[in-house]
Formats: sequence, structure tokens, C-alpha cells
Amino acid sequence: MSATPVKENIAWKQLISFFLPLGLSATLVTLSHVIINSTLARAENPEIVIASYALPLSLLGITERPVVLLRQACSALVRDRVSFRAMAVVSSYVFACIILIGLMICYTPVGEWVFLYFFGIERELLSTTLSVYRILMYVSIFSGLRCLFHGIIIFNMRTKWLTIGMCVRIMAMYLLSLYFISTNNVSSGRVGAIIFLVGMVIEAIVAVWEGTSLLRKVIPEKVPDHPIETKKQIFSFYKPLLYSSVIAVVIGPAINAMLGKTIHIHLAISSYAIAGSLTQLVMSFFSYIHQIVLNFYRKDARRVLRFALILSFIPGTLIAILGYTALGPWFMTHVMGVNAELMTASLSAIRIFMIMTIVFPWLDYMNGIIMLRGQTQIMVVSQSANAFITILTLIIAVWLTPGWNGMIGALAQSFGMLAELVVVIIVLKRTTPEDQSTISSTNF
Repeated sequence: MSATPVKENIAWKQLISFFLPLGLSATLVTLSHVIINSTLARAENPEIVIASYALPLSLLGITERPVVLLRQACSALVRDRVSFRAMAVVSSYVFACIILIGLMICYTPVGEWVFLYFFGIERELLSTTLSVYRILMYVSIFSGLRCLFHGIIIFNMRTKWLTIGMCVRIMAMYLLSLYFISTNNVSSGRVGAIIFLVGMVIEAIVAVWEGTSLLRKVIPEKVPDHPIETKKQIFSFYKPLLYSSVIAVVIGPAINAMLGKTIHIHLAISSYAIAGSLTQLVMSFFSYIHQIVLNFYRKDARRVLRFALILSFIPGTLIAILGYTALGPWFMTHVMGVNAELMTASLSAIRIFMIMTIVFPWLDYMNGIIMLRGQTQIMVVSQSANAFITILTLIIAVWLTPGWNGMIGALAQSFGMLAELVVVIIVLKRTTPEDQSTISSTNF
């Protein structure tokens, strides 16, 4: 990355053509999970089959976090083949650790402890659950490969390939789903794991194919003034991202645990889950604002800020439409099949989640500036503030208003994200102006 910013006027069309494929690919991820769940719902005992898939998938969500961060690191740091080779070495270390953890869970008593005591499954489901995770553990590796090459693709403005890869993945998953359904082979959660793995392998192949093509034909061997050359520099950027993601892992279980102390436990957990899933579906499209900052901020900071300002109103508006118009009840009743009591509780939680949808775009924007400066250690502090305020809000709300049920989880998660944004803004304001335009090698 050049130490000297190149100022130019960025057209709105360029920003939109860069961002739109990223947003679409993030949204399409949700569709891939819909395909799997609808397939497993055809099983003879769908509740048991879906549970045997859902629990290993939730564990995958934790173990996959380190490899997903490779996308941000690669996009921010890789500008030539020298920096890519350093990035590849760091990635290989991450892959090795993920495989080691996966093997320990699958083939040692560690896995039994995790699923029996951490997730609390019944012992009769243990063998089935482990068999599912023995397939899902490889998803992390192929996910890591696609994220590594996504970083190259994104910086080189070829974001359409993320959408292409996701579309090919979904098509393959859908065809495989039809095969299992037509042959009456939907008998266990392993079917869902196989569909997911095949889809991820295909998406990874597309990303690697396009990424290696860029490495051969477009990316130079060495950019003269780009400071990133060693794996130590990569690790200095990557490790704070990893630490902050580890802290974030605490938030989900903490919310679910505290919702178990409300007046109507099952209603609280289920309404929070429904409202949260709809909120995440809306926000997923806007989860790449940081990439706009990484790739365009130095060229035209004013235009990037205006673009982020426009985007920032959209998720809150969409959630408001769901929460305050007839569309929300209609969608939950006719599309999701939710009963009246659960629908009312979910709508209440969605209205609280509006706070998070307003905060999230700006948090992602600020995190982009943090990564642009190479000051990722700030994210450890901000994520810690998020976790602390979330847990504190949970404790106070359950103590004072246990009848709020799922609204408590929405309020805690929203306040936590707001606290994270406040910390980021305060720290960035205290940073010297010179740091805004460069990633100095001293940061690494």
C-alpha cells in the first residue's frame, strides 16, 4: 500500500458498482442456509435432524471466525506478490490451527465435553452431532481459502466475482438438495453438512481461480513504497482482529443465558432469535462498508463519507417498515409461520433492534478507517466495551424488567454496539491527523 494517498474524484457509479456485488453476496449467504434447512425439514424426524446439524453449525461459527478475518487483512495489506506470500504464510498457520482444533473436537474427549456440557445436547445425539461436525470442520478451510483470495479480488475492484461465486455455490447446493430429496436420503444432519461443504468448495474454487489469475496477470512482484513484506507485519495487523473476534464470541451465549432468566423463557429466546435473524438479514447487505473505506477513502474521503451517509439510513428504514407497518405481521405470519403471541413479541424486539441498525453502518465505517490506519489494536478495546455493556445491560434489564423477554436481548446487543461505536470515535479523535492517511510500517 502506497504511503502517499492519491487524491482523485470517485464517481458514484464506481462506488455503487463496487459495493452492490459485495452486498448481494453477503445477503445470498442467508439463502444458502435456507436451502439446507428446507432440505433437512423433509426428514422423517425433522426436529432431531435439524438440531443435529444446527449445533455443530453454531460451533463452526466460532471456529470459522479466524479465517473470515483473512478477507479484511488481505484486502488491507496485500498490494504485491511479496506481501501476498507473507499473507499466505500467516494463513497457513491459521488453517493448521483450525484443523488441529477440529481434529481434537472430532476425535478426542474434547468434542464430547463441548457438545454435552457447553451446548447441553442429549447423550443419545452425541454420535450423530459429532459425525456432522466431522464434515463441517473442513468448511472452515475452504472458507478461509475463499476469504484469502476475496481480499485480492476486492482490492482489484473485481467484486462481481464474489456474487458470481455465491450464485454458483447456491445453484450447486440447490441441485444437491434436490438430489437428496428425490432419492429420499435426507436421514441425518450429515446431509446438511455435505450440502454446505460442497457449496463452500465450489465458492472457494471460483475465488482461487480469479485470485490466482490476478496474481499472475495484474499484481506486480513488488510495489516500491508498500511497507508490508513479512509475516510479522501481517500478524501485527491480524492478531488484534482475532482477539476482538474472540471477545465477541462471549456476547451470543451471554444473551441466551440471561434470556433464560426472564419470565417467559421460551418466548424470550424464540422472539429474540426471530427478530435477530431478520435484523441480520437486513444488515448483511451493508456489512462491507469497511471495504468502501479501505479501497476509496484515500482517493476521495468526502465522497466515501457521503456514500456511507446515504447507506446508513437504509437498514434502519427497512427494520422500521417491518416493525411499524402491516408488512411485518404479514411476513411473520405467512412467510415464517409464526403464531400471534410469538409475532407480537418478535415485533417488539425488532423495534428495539432499530438502534443497532442505525449504529451498525457507522461502526463498520469507523472500523474501515481503523484498518486503513493499521491500528487494529483499537478494535480489541472497542469490542471489550461492547461485551461489557451488553452483559451489564442484560443483568440490569433482567433484574428490573424481566417481563420484557426478547426485548432484553435486543436492547443489550444494541447498547453494546453503541458503546463499541462510542469508544472507536473517541480513540480515532485522539489519533494524530498524520495517521489518517498512511499505514506506517511502525504500526506493524
